[in-house]
Amino acid sequence: MQRPGDARWDVVVVGSGNAAMSAGLAALERGASVLMVEKAGRDLAGGNTAYTAGAMRFVYAGNDDLVPLLVDPEDPRLPRTDFGAYTAQQFEQDLLGFNDGRPLSREQRILIDESGAALRWLATQGVKFEPIYSRQSFEKDGRFVFWGGLTLATHDEGFGLARAELEAFTRAGGEIRYGCPATGLIVEDGHVVGVETPQGAFRAKAVVLACGGFESNAALRTRFIGEGWDKARVRGTPHNQGDGLQMALDLGAKAHGFYGGCHATPMDLHTPDYGNLDLPHGERKHYRKICYFLGLMLNANGARFVDEGKNFRNYTYAQFGRSIMEQPGHVAWQIFDAKVDHLLYSEYRFHDAHFVEADTLDGLLDKLEGIDRAAAKRTIADFNAAVDESVPFDPTVKDGRGTKGLALPKSNWAQTIETGPFKAYPVTGGITFTYGGVEVGDDGGVKRADGSTIPGLYACGEMVGGVFFNGYPGGSGLTSGVVFGRRAGYGAAAGARG
Repeated sequence: MQRPGDARWDVVVVGSGNAAMSAGLAALERGASVLMVEKAGRDLAGGNTAYTAGAMRFVYAGNDDLVPLLVDPEDPRLPRTDFGAYTAQQFEQDLLGFNDGRPLSREQRILIDESGAALRWLATQGVKFEPIYSRQSFEKDGRFVFWGGLTLATHDEGFGLARAELEAFTRAGGEIRYGCPATGLIVEDGHVVGVETPQGAFRAKAVVLACGGFESNAALRTRFIGEGWDKARVRGTPHNQGDGLQMALDLGAKAHGFYGGCHATPMDLHTPDYGNLDLPHGERKHYRKICYFLGLMLNANGARFVDEGKNFRNYTYAQFGRSIMEQPGHVAWQIFDAKVDHLLYSEYRFHDAHFVEADTLDGLLDKLEGIDRAAAKRTIADFNAAVDESVPFDPTVKDGRGTKGLALPKSNWAQTIETGPFKAYPVTGGITFTYGGVEVGDDGGVKRADGSTIPGLYACGEMVGGVFFNGYPGGSGLTSGVVFGRRAGYGAAAGARG
């Protein structure tokens, strides 16, 4: 019988997204030989990474922490840029805001404490960053003011991250097999010693599961998240079917985290299923619709259902995407008037953005299929009457320009909807990744319910439960992938040596 010591590779990584690549790079850094097996073909490899905007949230003290990470440290805008600082205490409070009263989890503390180091490490692997001027800053008094604690994205967004990590992985000697799904784990004497695939059995001294959650599996979404979630648009890869989770659970891994939670976001109602596969990678993000804070969102009953100005969109879009799925028909309309049209993100001017437009509100409402027109007109009139015009509008801060007397307030950035032309964008909920997973130890090893570790098995990325609960502050997901991917790669390399 072949033993772990007879394996051809030290480490096999299942998946090829940001977390998988981080694990592979970390294991290679520690001298391990690494094989990566990826279910998708070369064109759709990389998990959800290429579908993201590449933003990463991490602790930093100021401009001096950020400039060394930039692809263009001579950008002429930098002297006029106020990045501010993002402290560990701010990160903690931001995460606690989505915990529904839960204390900070162990995984969340790890994410906070290692976020800055993880980003700096990623930069040493050849990944470069750029300030998110178009989405995270507003120009005010001649300066670019960043808001919401989120400042940097990888160069060329998620597609650039996937490309840079793949280049770094292959440059360091890693090997990858495409069109090669892991169909099972090879276990001998209680030790995981490889994976089964249609291309054959690949034996290793350690296996890292980094193949995502179950967001692409309609049946599991309905089972764990709730009725109607089979109708959600899948923002990313069609391949995250929960296979890795099932493999780990079948071996006795402890289910960990909130299986009823997921990262959701408002999406164009006519978004194609499974990540807009007919579009170039760089365009896939454009189906998101996250400028609701500048207008109103109405459901089919003509009613508002969220406080659109509760907080910066970084902190609300994951929750509001879920809220849309709870509305009749899983649909809503984002309504804007001409005062804010110039502030809408490029996704609203994308060639395939779906919207209706009219010079009058009555004309606009006539074009909204399926909405209670009379109720919508009353909702907008009541909102307009409640706007506190005495407070200046300022999109660079939570400006306190809210409403008075409404049962459901708009807390910030409230402006009357009265200046034509008017636009309405139909939206639904899109799912990016799920929150339930397995528990891992400090080295990324997968744990059983009794606290013991399954020998030879590690996990990272969406596979790790306990990181997020009822939402998350934007940019945390990719950072989590790097933090726990690096831990799992180091752990698997050490386990392979041991």
